[in-house]
Amino acid sequence: MSDHKVLAGARVVLPTGIVENGRVIVDGGRIAGQAPEDAPVLDLSGHWLVPGFVDMHNHGGGGASFTSGTVEDVLKGVHTHRLHGTTTVVASFVTGETDFLVQRAGLLSELAEQGEIAGIHFEGPFISPCRKGAHDETLLRDPHPADVLKLIDAARGQARMVTLATELPGGIDSVRLLAEQGVIAAIGHTDASYEQTAEAIDAGATVATHLYNAMPGLGHRAPGPIAALLEDERVTVELINDGTHLHPAALELAFHHAGAARVAFITDAMDAAGFGDGRYMLGPLEVEVKDSVARLVEGGSIAGSTLTLDRAFKRAATIDRLPVESIVQAISANPARLLGVDDRVGSLEPGKDADLVVLDADFDVKGVMRKGEWIVAPQGVSVRVPQTA
Repeated sequence: MSDHKVLAGARVVLPTGIVENGRVIVDGGRIAGQAPEDAPVLDLSGHWLVPGFVDMHNHGGGGASFTSGTVEDVLKGVHTHRLHGTTTVVASFVTGETDFLVQRAGLLSELAEQGEIAGIHFEGPFISPCRKGAHDETLLRDPHPADVLKLIDAARGQARMVTLATELPGGIDSVRLLAEQGVIAAIGHTDASYEQTAEAIDAGATVATHLYNAMPGLGHRAPGPIAALLEDERVTVELINDGTHLHPAALELAFHHAGAARVAFITDAMDAAGFGDGRYMLGPLEVEVKDSVARLVEGGSIAGSTLTLDRAFKRAATIDRLPVESIVQAISANPARLLGVDDRVGSLEPGKDADLVVLDADFDVKGVMRKGEWIVAPQGVSVRVPQTA
């Protein structure tokens, strides 16, 4: 019996543009080029069909933490985000003791090897005390290459990104080390000048960790890191599009200067994403979530987000009025390329994993498929099986 499915009638977003009344063929766990005549057809008229979302900066969800939770907790958090369309997620750590981070990296590397997560991101401890945000200042340290390498080695080939304040001692050498290791060097939680940021980019840094947040603002005499990161074509900028971290004008500025090909939407989500208000721990720090905004109990700094990428998509389409093709680039294709998994995910093309999201006309999630299996099955749509002679 054929394992083909034909998803037809939707507005399909492909790398080449939007196809009206398009169709995507699924064969087992992959997208196929053609289907047998008797393959069942799912009518998705009136819907959008887009690639599964790829989140390269995410600390947890569903009440579970990637930094400190059990394996079961991590899987719960991953599943929470899958329900919201994120079929590929990188587990991000916040600052902790070196031995603890080494132990966690070893634990989560197994989940990466199993394909449950797409790798590990170390956000800290190599960041600036001046721009620490929701990180424990007592645990911060300079990014000496030997210390950076210890964490990379602990991840057993599954480290995907390290966020650094590259102006600190050892920062530039660590950027070069990461580039040699095939790990993304991301500039973030930084107090760097424009010139220092440009030096780090020349050394191999390619990502701006949540642009605008946890770095000096844009100045007309001292433009700081924001200008250097936006203007350099080698850099992709992360944006948290939740309406709290960024003013719409700041998002528009980033898209105008970097272009859709150099933006990656992220959640920077913590435990409360997809879960609710209350008290949580982010690493060793206590966080209070009120009205879906997470802040440290002591000091009141924003402590990650409660965002899911479906909300970022809807906001980008309905409030920011971005073209859907640009949103798909930022939420799927670009992060997949940066993570080196664009041969498998990030776009709807034959041969790739059947990771996709069905959105209604209001950009609300109605279906989520991962590797050919429905995580959220579309409701109220018809299925027909063609009759063959």
